[in-house]
Amino acid sequence: MLGLELVVLLGVAVLAGNVLAQRLGVAPPVVLLALGALLGLVPAVRQTQLPPEVVLLLFLPVLLYWESLTTSSREIRSNLRGIVLMSTLLVILTAWAVAAAGHALGLPWGPAWVLGAAVAPTDATAVGALARALPRRQVTVLRAESLVNDGTALVIFGLAVGLTVGEEHLTVPHVGALFLLAYGGGAAVGVAVAWVNMNLRRRLQDPLLGNLVMILAPFTAYLLAELIHASGVLAVVVSGLIMAQVAPRLIRAEHRRQALALWPLATFIINATLFVLVGVELQYALRHMSRPDLTDALIAIGVVSVVLVVVRFAFLFGSAYLIRALDRRPEQRLRRMSDRARTVSGFAGFRGAVSLAVALSVPEILDSGAPFPNRDFIVFVTSGVIVVTLVGQGLLLPGVVRWARLPRDTSVEEEELLAETKAGEEALEALPRLAADLGTSPRVAEWLRQEYEAQLAAVRARGAGADGDPALLHNRHYNALRLALIAHKRGTVVRLRDEQRIDDTVLRRLQTTLDYEEVRLAGTEVE
Repeated sequence: MLGLELVVLLGVAVLAGNVLAQRLGVAPPVVLLALGALLGLVPAVRQTQLPPEVVLLLFLPVLLYWESLTTSSREIRSNLRGIVLMSTLLVILTAWAVAAAGHALGLPWGPAWVLGAAVAPTDATAVGALARALPRRQVTVLRAESLVNDGTALVIFGLAVGLTVGEEHLTVPHVGALFLLAYGGGAAVGVAVAWVNMNLRRRLQDPLLGNLVMILAPFTAYLLAELIHASGVLAVVVSGLIMAQVAPRLIRAEHRRQALALWPLATFIINATLFVLVGVELQYALRHMSRPDLTDALIAIGVVSVVLVVVRFAFLFGSAYLIRALDRRPEQRLRRMSDRARTVSGFAGFRGAVSLAVALSVPEILDSGAPFPNRDFIVFVTSGVIVVTLVGQGLLLPGVVRWARLPRDTSVEEEELLAETKAGEEALEALPRLAADLGTSPRVAEWLRQEYEAQLAAVRARGAGADGDPALLHNRHYNALRLALIAHKRGTVVRLRDEQRIDDTVLRRLQTTLDYEEVRLAGTEVE
């Protein structure tokens, strides 16, 4: 099938799958998997296979980079010990447990470890929907765990594939060296790419060129790390975390506006496309499996899903009580998580995009020319486990959250109010000096002072919860009137274009200005 036809089909499947999911009230990945399986019935689609090594390079860097840019570094530092344990030791234990279960079900050790590596890491984007239901600390730990554990899982995956094709030999020094290279080399590459990125962004004035550098950064980090056999995942994550810290001072507003328009859409499309592709692979694997193999695969899906849940719960509770016994510092006690909150984290161990990418990247043939053993079985079981976690745990999780009765996390709102209040107060304090430095007329300075004081009064009233405060009412009326006037101006400009009194180029320029003003007012309106 031609590339353009495939792109159109995937795009239509992504659109239709998400629309159907909203109408049916079902998790979008489940519908996307089903549509992918239907697409797999088309012979031309089924015969179009992405090279396995390309899957990780095309899909993972963008997803990981955006998650890194939007994750709280402060919360990561505060919960570093737990994140490191969950993203390394838990992944290794999970991969081992799944491999042991797979071997008991008849898989050779090599493919069993490949399966374990594929389903061991949790998915950062799959827990995004929980952000409003869980405290910020818990969401950050879950996201950070899934960012780092990809690197651990991919090292295990590389070892397992190497063992299967006869290129690797397991010895403690060898495995230790591989992990050291993976983490040390990946971190070093991430720092280097972030340094180059910072210097380029500092010099580039054009938003298009600046965001081109931003797009290239994750792919460059991943590729360079993989060339030296380090962890491309960790390189992308480290680069993204560094840029998240320096970007507010370094990157200009117009660059950020353009990036915020691009990246959420790009990550949404990539995530959805992965689920459609795995549906295609699922159907392809299903057609190449005999009835006995299919029965074994369905049994394996159930067994592996149970193993994942049991190992995660055992680790979360076991490690917590061990740390409590060893670390009795007062500050550690303040950071303890309740058993109910830990239960929620146990149910939030979704598998998703990373597992899909790893399963799809399993080579189709060995160096000898023979087919990779049990590849279709691995893809089918991985896909089934993802469906089970998304559907089964996804349906149970809201009830578990209600049972846990977690206290509402208001820290984000409180810190936002603090920042807005402090920024407004210091801006008013600096206004006379700035006006004098710029030679601003007293009339303009006074007009601006009144506007800033009105905004600050509205922020303070919002923080006090005084919904009927005159300052809040003033803010709402002001924004509503400004938005109505913007809509009227837009209608006038469109009418002038329809009357052919102005060109479409002029319309687009004025409309862009009006759109920015409308978004600003709608986003800052105090409710």
